[in-house]
Amino acid sequence: MRKEDTDTAELLSINGRGVRVTNPDKPYFSQQTKLSKLDLVRYYLSVASGALVGIRDRPLVLKRYVNGAEGEAFYQKRAPSQRPSWLRTITLAFPSGRTAEEIVVDDAAGLAWIVNLGCIELHPHPVRSGDLDHPDELRVDLDPGPGVSWADVRAVALEVKSLLDEMGLRGWPKTSGSRGMHVNVRIYPRWTFDEVRRAALALSRAVERRAPTLATSKWWKEERHGVFLDYNQNAKDRTTCSAYSVRTLPDARVSAPLHWHEVPDCEPSDFTVLTIPKRFLEIGDPQEGIDGAAGSLEKLLELAARDEAAGLGDAPWPPHFRKMESEPRRVAPSRAKPVANTPRTKMPLIVVANSPSKEAALSGLERWKRKHVEVAKLLTADDVLVDSMRGRSSTWTRIRINLRHVPEELRPPQWTPDPDDDPTREWRKIRASKKGT
Repeated sequence: MRKEDTDTAELLSINGRGVRVTNPDKPYFSQQTKLSKLDLVRYYLSVASGALVGIRDRPLVLKRYVNGAEGEAFYQKRAPSQRPSWLRTITLAFPSGRTAEEIVVDDAAGLAWIVNLGCIELHPHPVRSGDLDHPDELRVDLDPGPGVSWADVRAVALEVKSLLDEMGLRGWPKTSGSRGMHVNVRIYPRWTFDEVRRAALALSRAVERRAPTLATSKWWKEERHGVFLDYNQNAKDRTTCSAYSVRTLPDARVSAPLHWHEVPDCEPSDFTVLTIPKRFLEIGDPQEGIDGAAGSLEKLLELAARDEAAGLGDAPWPPHFRKMESEPRRVAPSRAKPVANTPRTKMPLIVVANSPSKEAALSGLERWKRKHVEVAKLLTADDVLVDSMRGRSSTWTRIRINLRHVPEELRPPQWTPDPDDDPTREWRKIRASKKGT
């Protein structure tokens, strides 16, 4: 520990355990909302009984913002070697074949300890430490595309509830803390990750059939419209932010659990670090009882079997997973080579920005639009693809433009993106050179 950290640290006693908050006055949010690291720790302690419902007894990926919400984040799967003796760990195996000893948080002291590391968000796996191969939660992630309204997100969430009711399952809604919504479903830990993902895919397709103009189950962004139901959030090694997680937006927005009757009128901006503690005191935790509401996936898996019998096979997996036997070709339609005697339409996509900073990438998009004013007028909301890219320990934003609505003679060529800062480029060059030797 550095001397300056020791000199300025704040020692908290939490249920008999001491947690040192280093640099407690360090700004963690400094724009629209002003919050220090200690403010963030105190927020989490004020809602600890609710936040622990989503993370207790689960391995955690540490997403660390050591320079605050405006700084870059990195993912840390492995538990720090210097940690309190009372903090548990568990060893997970990943699809890549690698393993990692991850933190398990069971109480408010452990929660405060990881927040002190810079974990503004909480990212638990959907399994308990006693059974790492069988999830006890199916996660429905509603991800709106560019230009999709919040009203559409709410409408799709209600379609999800209706379908879950028919399947004999109970969904627990919450805002994502960004532009979307999550519906968590506790299930009996009887099914493998692949089976839970298969059930989630069936659910996504069923909701798309019920609300075809609002919802989509299509993996490739160039094929999507409306609200994407991200079935792949249920693949092994994937995590989503849990209830009461703070998100790194300027207003310190929170992923807020809701009662279903609140969904039709809720607004995500109403739920922030400054408002949630008061709401928690006044109405309690809307997810109270979730641990006792486990259900069966049997009906969803029957729905998956009917889809498969009708010719709907598997859908694409995340890129870092091994190719599955029944999976279609894992390549975007715009880049796929045609199968013999099978016509296809290649999407005219260009990349306009790459940057670890989403704000910098979006600024690059605006510069591109100013440079190509007449072309920009022809684009629809779905033609701007903002991709959150994730490497092993880094994230960045890639922005692409689909020129499908632009006459061919007006389409700008692919120039060097502005900015063009892909943090994995050097690693990919090294990997490619090794393969060539």
